[in-house]
Amino acid sequence: MKEYTAQLLVDGIVQGVGFRPTVYRLAKVMNLTGYVRNMGNIVEILIQGTYDDIQLFVDELQEHKPIRSEINSINLDIREEVTSTTRYNDFTILNSSDELSGSAVIPPDMTICDECLEEIVDLNNHHYYYPFTACTNCGPRFTVIDQVPYDRKNTTMDEFPLCNHCAKEYSNPLDRRYHAEATCCPDCGPQVFLYNDEHIPSQDPIRDASKLIDEGNILAIKGIGGTHLVCKTSTDDAIDKLRERLGRKTQPFACMTPDVETAKLFVEFSDDEKKMLESVSRPIVILNKSQDYNLSENLSPNLHNQGVMLPYTGLHHLLFKYTLEPAYVMTSANMPGNPMLIDNKEILSKLDNIADYYLLHDRKILNRCDDSVVRFRNGKPGFIRRSRGYVPKPFDFSKINNTDNILAVGPELDVTFSILKEGKCYPSQHIGNTSKIRTLEFMQDAIKHLLKLTRTDSLNYIVADMHPEFNTTKLAKQLSEEYDAQLVQVQHHHAHASSLMAEHQLPEMVVIAADGVGYGEDGNIWGGEILYLNNTGHYINHGGLQTQPMPGGDLSTKYPIRMAMGILYGVMDSDELGKLMKSDYADYFKYGEQEVDMVLKQLENDFNTSKTSSMGRVLDSISVLLGISKNRGYEGECSMKLESVAREGFDLLNIDLDFEMIDDRAIINTSNLLLDVVQLIKSGVGADEIACACQRALAEALTEIAIIAAKSNKTSTIGVTGGVFYNEFISKVVKEKVISAGFEFVQHEATCAGDGSVSMGQCAIVGWRNSSLNELI
Repeated sequence: MKEYTAQLLVDGIVQGVGFRPTVYRLAKVMNLTGYVRNMGNIVEILIQGTYDDIQLFVDELQEHKPIRSEINSINLDIREEVTSTTRYNDFTILNSSDELSGSAVIPPDMTICDECLEEIVDLNNHHYYYPFTACTNCGPRFTVIDQVPYDRKNTTMDEFPLCNHCAKEYSNPLDRRYHAEATCCPDCGPQVFLYNDEHIPSQDPIRDASKLIDEGNILAIKGIGGTHLVCKTSTDDAIDKLRERLGRKTQPFACMTPDVETAKLFVEFSDDEKKMLESVSRPIVILNKSQDYNLSENLSPNLHNQGVMLPYTGLHHLLFKYTLEPAYVMTSANMPGNPMLIDNKEILSKLDNIADYYLLHDRKILNRCDDSVVRFRNGKPGFIRRSRGYVPKPFDFSKINNTDNILAVGPELDVTFSILKEGKCYPSQHIGNTSKIRTLEFMQDAIKHLLKLTRTDSLNYIVADMHPEFNTTKLAKQLSEEYDAQLVQVQHHHAHASSLMAEHQLPEMVVIAADGVGYGEDGNIWGGEILYLNNTGHYINHGGLQTQPMPGGDLSTKYPIRMAMGILYGVMDSDELGKLMKSDYADYFKYGEQEVDMVLKQLENDFNTSKTSSMGRVLDSISVLLGISKNRGYEGECSMKLESVAREGFDLLNIDLDFEMIDDRAIINTSNLLLDVVQLIKSGVGADEIACACQRALAEALTEIAIIAAKSNKTSTIGVTGGVFYNEFISKVVKEKVISAGFEFVQHEATCAGDGSVSMGQCAIVGWRNSSLNELI
């Protein structure tokens, strides 16, 4: 039978996941000749065999690819017939080539695999008790890579030359550590050290660290993508000390527990939530507290849920070997708003008044990467933060734009940036609050690095938010000049909605966009809008929540009682409103009754009162009026506590919330809603019943407008986006009403409902506008 030479170019997550040795073993089993190698952004396979053998090889490769790999496409080119001069005598693995350019798909960091974990606890194994044990199926990837192709010389592991034992494994194609770039052992790899003010000699730093935590100390522990602050969770004292030192009085802390059996002692989870906990990405999963919750109440005060993750490194597993604690606090080691610390000297100096001890290692973290956070709503996962374990895995934008190189820089809080190249959109790791200079500097460095990894030398468009004062907007202007690229600014909630539409690969939809803040086309702050959008990159605003005054501007977000006054001002007499505030809420104001009078004057004179339609501000106002919160200590606190209290209600109270047409837009009167709240409080109705009824009323009113908008635009899909839709109850009510009306319901599942996916939506908008792939529907 005739034999042919075939070239396969394999695109996807195919580097750093044991792909080449899998190809090698498959070719050997099938008696095929040729070679396999990394080529910059892809894997090239050249095989020789019959036509049927080649087709069978392709099928078998897709069927038996490595567990951590993902194949996006295989470009098969069957070339000339094999002759005596072109025949290969064997199948080999060649050194990496840099011939091809283009965007790379770098694998995310992965949890330690079961095989490596077994070796760590095997007294007779070379990797016994070694916290950095890794293979082709696990370990750091994105956080250690400097450039593609993904070879050891291009990672921070290059600083640790392999010993003879590891070199033998590394060079054996039949070994699972063949070209495992993160592989190492106690003889040649990174080491762990214990510090306080200076290095503490220790034969077992991890065991000593665990003991110090159990004694009530706070430790800074350096991991894969950053540093955690760690303390015990069974009593209040260590948590209270950590809160005092960080200045985070009420913000919930995530915790790490050794396994799901231990997690059952304090949280509840479904089968899907359990799968997420145990997944290779090991995110923090927000879970409902169990009735037998036995951790300190100060871990997540006044909330019904708790962030939980499982160990994802050998160091974590070893840390839990020596403790009876059910869980440890694991929170990012950074001062509020600043990026997580990754450099040993900075960790020791900047955490000097926070950590009592430090467990550090000498492997460099090249790419800072916070833990990912996931919460389930309507039985589906959604990201609060998409970072470690997922980044820089791209999204398929091949149906949006295949030709333009686009950089989108996101909003200001919970920022990520995204790069669109060759039909792939790469969202970055979590960046954070770019109003802080150090975080903005981190973002600039991260942009340069991801451009380097994706081999993006030129940019056609730089995309930013419409807000003129965001540091990201200013950065975008600077970068547009540097790259000679066109600057485009898009509306915040349009970008929110577009990330949802791009995730689900839809041509059009109606979206309820509800969150805390977004600069609107009219110069006001939006946050409760119904938008129709399609794949032309444009939208129509069909209405939403009433625009309300924010006395003192941003002060109304920190002290929501001011926002409540602004909303009630439209339906209450000034004297009556002032009397209510002074009699029932004076201590909610920083300056008491004097401030009440000042806020009334601001409202009367329309002085320093920006306008907002934000649903987040409405929910915050309800929370403070019900006495659930007094002020905001962290982003979303008031609304989150409102949700927790509402869970105790029986969902029997009905609040009618109507809308009226104003300038062809349907507007919901939220002043009447808050007036209802005040009257229900006076009549003695419980806070839990009112909270539940308010959430339902807002959800149903917004959905009613969305259904009308969907019918008028003849679209079959309605979706939800924005931070409000982390709320499980509100999401459930909207879904039920949408489906009962005969429409398809979609929500974020692989992206963030909050600002973490705005940059992805920005890429989509500009991609649609400048693509020949999409036409007006």
